[in-house]
Amino acid sequence: MRIKSNAPFTFWWAAVASVIAVLICSDNEAIYTESFSISSTRHNLFSRKNAISKYYLNENSVRQMESSKTSRFRGKTALSMKALSPPPYPVRVTVMGGGNFGLALSTVVARKGVPTTLLVRSKDVASHINENHRHPRYMSDVALPRTVRATTDKKSALSDATYIIHAVPVQYTRDFLETVKDDIPPNVPILSASKGIETSSLGFMADILKECLGDDRSYAFLSGPSFAREICEGVATAVVIASEDMLLAEDLAELMSGEDFRVFTSRDVIGVEVGGAVKNVIAIAAGMCEGLGLGTNAMSGLVTRGCGEMRRLGIYLGARPSTISGLSGVGDTFGTCFGPLSRNRRFGYRLGKGESPEEIRASMTEVAEGVDTSIALVKMIKERCKGYRLDLKYPILFGVAEIIEGNMKPLEGLKGLMNFPTRMENYDERF
Repeated sequence: MRIKSNAPFTFWWAAVASVIAVLICSDNEAIYTESFSISSTRHNLFSRKNAISKYYLNENSVRQMESSKTSRFRGKTALSMKALSPPPYPVRVTVMGGGNFGLALSTVVARKGVPTTLLVRSKDVASHINENHRHPRYMSDVALPRTVRATTDKKSALSDATYIIHAVPVQYTRDFLETVKDDIPPNVPILSASKGIETSSLGFMADILKECLGDDRSYAFLSGPSFAREICEGVATAVVIASEDMLLAEDLAELMSGEDFRVFTSRDVIGVEVGGAVKNVIAIAAGMCEGLGLGTNAMSGLVTRGCGEMRRLGIYLGARPSTISGLSGVGDTFGTCFGPLSRNRRFGYRLGKGESPEEIRASMTEVAEGVDTSIALVKMIKERCKGYRLDLKYPILFGVAEIIEGNMKPLEGLKGLMNFPTRMENYDERF
């Protein structure tokens, strides 16, 4: 009996093994540099447009080489920036903005053992936080981790940051960034936690950040149902981080995720931004519904129809339907509309009880982003969206703006919605 030779098969596997051995034994620096140059047009974190990129890359080379050992064959590129726990080089995070959400995200990062600097405006506030580990005004009953350090010194806070988290309200963002942009090192990525539309430019946070800080760095955007107090108290929370640079999104997800704080990732920046802006306006409408004492049926119907308008706008602007139905869209809307900690819902509730927008604003110590966003949103829809009678496509969004501008009473707005012509629930769907 003749035995069939396996020599060709054996030779083929020997050749493959030789190639793998060469890859494993080759110079690590060459590997990770090549992997980033392959996708340099998309991943501006290590863009060649700025000489400081090479310094930043070299500083983080330990992490890149360690990561390449475990992710060389993961696909797409020769290297994944999957973060190690803990990373083998010092990570430092600076949070810009000392409001509730800035405090919450500082807590999230600091609990992971990462040195965290909180950039605030007042020296008295900074001293109080450093001495008492609490904010004197916002959530003053909540203790901050001892690894959170507060300062008003922009240069010391930003100069050695590995990541910067932006938690300044949208309407104050541009002026704030003008004061700190010269102190932010080139190519340090920015994670924005602000939601809304700027009234002056009608731009989202992605537009504002690129206009103020340039295109030579990567940006990411955090959204989802996440009340600051619950985050600080360690209540289970799930959010999403969207970025055009998925390596950065994965990095930040690893950095911030823990037992009580779970981060998912997405490429759909516009979808996350639309959800984060529109949900605040819907929450004002839900608050008015409650303030008027209209019951659960009315509020449920209102929020559902509001989510429909969010989906319609998001798809028109290029968002994915799955993003709108996810954490940053419907998920955040539910939390903001039904949660007792929502500032926008409280604003709407007081409107429903008969107070004027001016009276409510004068008595609030925190910003309800949906108030200014509602007016900017309607202007943006009129500017960007084409079609006849846009107010019929977005009746809730247009109605909230009319009420805030004083052109309509909350009860009149509700009656207007209930008297709309009878039509299909999703009349704009073709199938």
